[in-house]
Amino acid sequence: MSTLNLGILAHVDAGKTSLTERLLFTAGVIDEIGSVDDGSTQTDSLTLERQRGITIKSAVVSFAVGDTTVNLIDTPGHPDFIAEVERVLGVLDGAVLVISAVEGVQAQTRVLMRTLRRLRIPTLVFVNKIDRAGACHERVLRGISEKLSPSVIAMGAATGLGTRDALPVPYGAGDAAFTSGLAELLADHDDALLAAYVDDATALPYHRLREELATQTGRALVHPVYFGSAITGAGVDALIGGIRELLPRAGSDPEGPVSGTVFKVERGPAGEKIAYVRMFSGTVRTRDLLRFHRDTESDTAGDKENNTANEARDEEDKVTAISVFDRGSAVRSASVSAGRIGKLWGLGDIRIGDGIGIPRTTPAERRFFSPPTLETVVVPCRAADKGALHAALTQLAEQDPLINLRQDRIRREISVSLYGEVQKEVIQATLLDEFGVDVTFRETTTICVERPAGSGAAVEIMGKDPNPFLATVGLRVDPAPVGAGVEFRLEVELGSMPYAFMKAVEDTVKESLRQGIHGWQVIDCVVTMTHSGYAPRQSHSHGVFDKSMSSTGSDFRHLTPLVLMSALERAGTTVYEPMHRFRLDLPADALGAVLPVLGRLRAVPRTSSANGSSYLLEGEIPAARVHELEQRLPTLTSGEGVLEASFDHYEVVRDTVPVRPRTDHNPLNRKEYLLHVVRRV
Repeated sequence: MSTLNLGILAHVDAGKTSLTERLLFTAGVIDEIGSVDDGSTQTDSLTLERQRGITIKSAVVSFAVGDTTVNLIDTPGHPDFIAEVERVLGVLDGAVLVISAVEGVQAQTRVLMRTLRRLRIPTLVFVNKIDRAGACHERVLRGISEKLSPSVIAMGAATGLGTRDALPVPYGAGDAAFTSGLAELLADHDDALLAAYVDDATALPYHRLREELATQTGRALVHPVYFGSAITGAGVDALIGGIRELLPRAGSDPEGPVSGTVFKVERGPAGEKIAYVRMFSGTVRTRDLLRFHRDTESDTAGDKENNTANEARDEEDKVTAISVFDRGSAVRSASVSAGRIGKLWGLGDIRIGDGIGIPRTTPAERRFFSPPTLETVVVPCRAADKGALHAALTQLAEQDPLINLRQDRIRREISVSLYGEVQKEVIQATLLDEFGVDVTFRETTTICVERPAGSGAAVEIMGKDPNPFLATVGLRVDPAPVGAGVEFRLEVELGSMPYAFMKAVEDTVKESLRQGIHGWQVIDCVVTMTHSGYAPRQSHSHGVFDKSMSSTGSDFRHLTPLVLMSALERAGTTVYEPMHRFRLDLPADALGAVLPVLGRLRAVPRTSSANGSSYLLEGEIPAARVHELEQRLPTLTSGEGVLEASFDHYEVVRDTVPVRPRTDHNPLNRKEYLLHVVRRV
């Protein structure tokens, strides 16, 4: 059988989890349709998902469509969990984008469709909830064409909108308006079809149009639109027909070199790590010694501009067990081959994003959405839970690396990155429910960055006060162009001391730059090693190595942050705050009320345009003010305003905004740091 790895994506509450249930029921995988409200769905298996009625983690189920096994991946709809969607996009063969027939195109819908089009993922659109009061066929279809893509074609109309008797009416070869519109749309992307259309539009046979529709849908050039209701089942058969006819199957080369991507990691009942892998080539078998490739990336919101040189390394682990998805559940198998999704046991060091065998993409190519721009410090309610909190958050970071777990070893505080307040509530509930750790959070703050304002240098010489280490390190910090990332250079000869000591300095520089003068990560700079020196390996007369007489890697790891901070202080740094690009659709009569609020929130409209009774504003707004705008928008626009906002760039913090240090993560001053490391040594 062939395989299709299909993603279900939508704005929150559009009904994608209900659609997943209906697809499984129609395919005969389940005997009874679960309810999101009752917490009885197949894919929302977490206790927290059932309690809240939202999808938090992606989930995989499967069903058969003819001779094709469909691995269906249900994804979160809430923007706070966009990282889960990002991890899924890289493993899809096709997608179904679900839109509510009542609410129409919403902010998250636009973000998702824009990304699907950029990645050229073949996509069908399913307009759900035609049975709900307020459902509208023409308005939603017009919104899809105007706001998502002009290359859409409705595969039918709908009758009885807003009632339990609502039904889609499919178009066919006898519908002249449909066939004419289809031919015109397809001709835009195919010269041969265009020539035939110009010669005689009526002479194009319907079967040729359907074949070309499948071809262009598979190339993500056009997007068929279906109408229906996941609750009543109306239109679902037509959607399944579209999945079978129009979406391309996974490529399959089971004999080729092993290549796959880990898109999800979870823990089993005994705490064992389970990796979800999409195989693109080759076959993985039980007891295989599997090589996986990892790229070490920067872990902050600066990733879009901070293209820090990545360090790649390979690891190996033995596969102890494999499951593949078949008819709704995962079943044990001796192998998983190209095109399929498998669950692998035994890979204790595996992480989300790791490439299996031959890597297909770089980390930058896997980043589809903006990184989080908020952070908070997690505080255990009981001091005795500090160790348990760190262990629990470490496991959560395995499942969501973008929470970017960071620990201040001196202050013994832990911080995490966030997309929003709902994500914070979920982390809090998960820590209590699954790990028994009750926590609170400090105030959510914006993740800023620092860039060097000038050049600065410092040096500590071995044997000269106040340097207590058997190491000489000199460093110079220079600014680099925006987007250049962090570069480490040598002005000393590579052979002037052992490579291990050079590497210790380089690694420690990159680690130390996570917190600059104001406590934020330092980006876009060149750090040059100007001085080096070490004490060669020595021993007492009895031949036993004595580290008090010989340099070790720890000497360089302890001294380097001290020198680097001194160099940074002399160079000075400028704090930059993240700016979001916003797109705001609102009723024209609400413009007068919205503009003053945007001004108070330091938002800067760049372009504006009127479209009938609505108004479109686009511009920039500090990331720290987006949440407040989201909260105030419903009142200002009578619930009709739609806001899209995503990270765009960093901007110098204005003089009118106090540049406060990162209060929970201020680096220690030179004397305090020195006293700390001396005590540790």
